[in-house]
Amino acid sequence: MKMTLRWYGPGYDSVTLEQIRQIPGVTGVITTLYDIPAGEEWPRERVKELKRIVEEAGLKIEGIESVNVHDAIKIGTPDRDKYIDAYIKSLEALGEEGIDLVCYNFMPVFDWTRTDLAKMRPDGSTVLAYDQKVVDTIDPQTFFNQTNDNSNGFVMPGWEPERLAHVKELFEAYKDVDSEKLFNNLVYFLEAIGPTCEKYGIKMAIHPDDPAWPVFGLPRIITGKEAILKLFRAVDKPYNGLTFCMGSLGTNPKNDLADIVRSSEGRIHFAHVRNLHHYAPGVFEEAAHLSSDGSFDMYEVVKALHDTGFEGPIRPDHGRTIWGEKCMPGYGLYDRALGAVYIQGLWEAIDKAEARGV
Repeated sequence: MKMTLRWYGPGYDSVTLEQIRQIPGVTGVITTLYDIPAGEEWPRERVKELKRIVEEAGLKIEGIESVNVHDAIKIGTPDRDKYIDAYIKSLEALGEEGIDLVCYNFMPVFDWTRTDLAKMRPDGSTVLAYDQKVVDTIDPQTFFNQTNDNSNGFVMPGWEPERLAHVKELFEAYKDVDSEKLFNNLVYFLEAIGPTCEKYGIKMAIHPDDPAWPVFGLPRIITGKEAILKLFRAVDKPYNGLTFCMGSLGTNPKNDLADIVRSSEGRIHFAHVRNLHHYAPGVFEEAAHLSSDGSFDMYEVVKALHDTGFEGPIRPDHGRTIWGEKCMPGYGLYDRALGAVYIQGLWEAIDKAEARGV
């Protein structure tokens, strides 16, 4: 596996490439052109410049998270092919620069949902948290406003103000899109970009829905093992794969995370490894990465990745905000650095135990 950290690029991230380079074992970043809205073409010159900046810092771009999918593609409007063409041109720009992994999602309106961006834990750290009862008693526009107001001044991924200033219009646009139509539109999209992916060897790694159930009545289609396998069968090509995100799939305690890894062998292109702590159905918070701090057996999941021959990029995911750091909620330096080293420790122990026949 390749240990990486997510980096939002110059001007958008409180964490520098120089700091990332100093985390033991981290050799690359997962990054993006954060300022380009969904639906617009990525110029090759911009990709080339981003690559230069990363490589001059002694790191490598191991993947892009995300080339966002325009709502017209998800909804299936008559002009979706125009936006798919722009997406293909973006993939060509990445492919020409040797970047062969794209993490993306197909969630309507909201990229991810949390009801608290800075819940205080007993140790004084703060974390992202979710409570379904809060979602059930608030309207989408108010929910967006509260999320935006609590972002520490950062533009949160999936919560871009320019797009979500039109939440009511977006909900109206999605009113006739059920889970079946959304899934069919995803298949249409993947088949349309397939020849370009195959030409450049680009792996498309869909990110699971977060949380793994409908929010505000919007459909969710990548929620667990059966949904993932259904997509693999629908577009049974190597480029069509998964971003295995423990935190997203793990929002539903019924999802067996290690089993999902083993069932998706060969189709996991990217892994987000993190922990959550469940308190009740629909009530959870982010945790430190180690097993004892949350509800997941991190060893078993990392072992499943190891046993199935996973060789792709892996990154710690949402971290706690600790030690007085001011950062984008979930994306500070310190706790994610701790997570990266912890994950590598698990991997090394599994590697050596296997080599010794233990």
